[in-house]
Amino acid sequence: MTIASSGLSKQVFLVDDHPLVREWLRNLLNEQADFTVCGEAASASEAMAGILEKKPDVAIVDLSLKDSSGIELIKNIKQTIPAMRILVLSMHEDSHYAQRALRAGANGYVIKRETTGKVVEALRQVLAGKTYMSQEIAQELATYSVNWKTMADNSPAERLSDRELEVFDLLGQGRGTRLISEQLQVSAKTVQAYCARIKEKLNLESAGELMREAVRWHESKNRH
Repeated sequence: MTIASSGLSKQVFLVDDHPLVREWLRNLLNEQADFTVCGEAASASEAMAGILEKKPDVAIVDLSLKDSSGIELIKNIKQTIPAMRILVLSMHEDSHYAQRALRAGANGYVIKRETTGKVVEALRQVLAGKTYMSQEIAQELATYSVNWKTMADNSPAERLSDRELEVFDLLGQGRGTRLISEQLQVSAKTVQAYCARIKEKLNLESAGELMREAVRWHESKNRH
């Protein structure tokens, strides 16, 4: 049963493919007088169905989901329910993902290793109509914005789609086609198609060159 939203208790929908993360968030938020968790989902398709049914005030969304990119889910939510607030809670600690999430329509970005207090603070800020970002992400975004014109033409983050960038980053972590297909829950053939498009967009000739470029990019962004 859906609990009607009120000024005292804001309805929160959780989207994360890890049951333990959802359990942690559910327990954390239900302890707060101003929040009630009204639903949860492990995949983008489940999330859209649940959000359309529950009509929450805000969704907490992970970027790595079973059947789709969290970025695509954010876009779909905003197209369907433009006024709904969205807070990203992600393991990705670099500004490229935060920038894409905000561009897609997210209202805040928190990294998963933040304290529980920061998560609650971020949620309240987002519901108050503000934009919230983890301090490290905010600092990196500020630096990035200063150098954006120089970096934009050369950065894979600006030339690849959201899903392609996800595959590229996983390659940079040393993952092979099989592991990437398992993590993203797509076929190996689909991963190979992504790799082919990435090579074309980045003007790379071989799989070895693709891997070297992916590792170089992954290491460089994690040094920022």
